[in-house]
Amino acid sequence: MDLYIIRVIFVLLVGVAAYFLQPFGLTKPLDAIFGALIGAAIIVCEIRLRAISLKRLIGSAMGSVLGIGGAYMFSVVIRYSVPDGHLQNFLQLLVMCVMAYIGLVVGAAKGDLLNLAALGGIFGGEKQNRRSYKILDTSVIIDGRIADIAETGFLDGVLTIPAFVLRELQLVADSADSLKRNRGRRGLDILQRIQKLTNIQVTIVEDDFPAVREVDMKLIELAKLYEGKIVTNDFNLNKVAQLHGVDVLNINELANSLKPIVLPGEIMKVFILKEGKEYNQGVAYLDDGTMVVVDNARKMIGKTIDISVTSVLQTTAGKMIFGKFDERGQTGMAKPETRPPDLRKSNPQPAAPTPSEHHNGGQVSDPARGEEAR
Repeated sequence: MDLYIIRVIFVLLVGVAAYFLQPFGLTKPLDAIFGALIGAAIIVCEIRLRAISLKRLIGSAMGSVLGIGGAYMFSVVIRYSVPDGHLQNFLQLLVMCVMAYIGLVVGAAKGDLLNLAALGGIFGGEKQNRRSYKILDTSVIIDGRIADIAETGFLDGVLTIPAFVLRELQLVADSADSLKRNRGRRGLDILQRIQKLTNIQVTIVEDDFPAVREVDMKLIELAKLYEGKIVTNDFNLNKVAQLHGVDVLNINELANSLKPIVLPGEIMKVFILKEGKEYNQGVAYLDDGTMVVVDNARKMIGKTIDISVTSVLQTTAGKMIFGKFDERGQTGMAKPETRPPDLRKSNPQPAAPTPSEHHNGGQVSDPARGEEAR
């Protein structure tokens, strides 16, 4: 609130000074209005400059100084090659404005390459922002999980969306193939969802590399320029970026690392979905998509059973769990289902007991069977 009051006072002071000094040679009210407009323009420039990083400010200042120095040398040439008059004055002023503008813009664009942390002191605070850019590629935008991760607050820094990635998404969304078209539109919807998040900063950069044709290589060059990290789920881009020394955040690797840890010997409950490739194997899947291969479970397809984990295999495609089903645990439950249902109907009355059975009170006199009964 205090800052707004100071800005209003500044605009009023410029307007009052123009009212009394009349710098434009107009009436006092008109001079005051023009003075207030100039003060408002200065406030707008101040607001814009506050959003620029220290690197870009230093780059802009250095570029402007170099541009003005070059403009001075051009003005000397113009002074001796163009006769005195309005044309000479106009060319000198034009060269000064053009060179200062080019130096300002180019210096601001290249200011991100400055390593202020190496200077130490008050510039050491810039070190924490060196790798704060997270550059999104097309595949991770279409995938959609990046929006869920951003909502949780685990991503910091600036989510950077290159303009060439947006163009690629638009081409996919305008494709004649319905599947590609739906994927492209999904990616655009995900971007709109990310832009509405308030807990993270999203920016679109116009930097392009005309000499590079492949989008993946453009992403790598952009990551080098901004000293950022590429967010992707493309396995090939992941490997190529690592070869170029660019850090990568792979969504698939993050998902695999978040899967629950299972140790050999643990008991877990799974639903046998289908038959495995090997003999007497069954295949189940956990809620996160992890495949579970179970030995001795071919007959339990379509049932939920308890298995004992034997080993866990980590592959590039994900994690696989191997387990074993103990048939002895459910043998007693399986026997009533295997008994033919017509036996009772064919023998509705129990058979007459034999004399030996009468003698033993209905118990079987065979020693072996007697042991089972006891």
